[in-house]
Amino acid sequence: MTANRREFLQGAAVSAALVLVSGTALHAEENAEWQAWRDQILDGREASEGGIELDVPRVAENGAQVPLTVRIDSPMTDADHVRAIHIIATRNPAPEIGSFHLSPQLARAEVFTRIRLAEEQEILVLAELSDGRVLGQAAIVTVSAGGCAT
Repeated sequence: MTANRREFLQGAAVSAALVLVSGTALHAEENAEWQAWRDQILDGREASEGGIELDVPRVAENGAQVPLTVRIDSPMTDADHVRAIHIIATRNPAPEIGSFHLSPQLARAEVFTRIRLAEEQEILVLAELSDGRVLGQAAIVTVSAGGCAT
């Protein structure tokens, strides 16, 4: 039996949709590295869900180059701005994708990058605000062909 690329991608999309519709989130294996980095960023604070627009494909054909855009609605003034955006890939061999430090001089709180993903996993984005609060948003990405050596 041979499966063509379209059938494979349709199957992957259906699988991802079932995960999202069922409300079941992927839980990374006990990977203390990503959890330690998350805890260091939070520094005892709780992340409140929402406030972050995360644009990442649900199914990535090529795990070596997965586009990711993070937008946060913020006035970006001295009194009210996003200080940092942190991206974590929970099942990557190197889960610390990056930290972007922002200043009020920026017109908007937005970051675009391409990331490498080893396998299907949860991407976690944490945004530190100038008032000390932390926002959090997660997305599950299914990877057709992994982009990281394990």
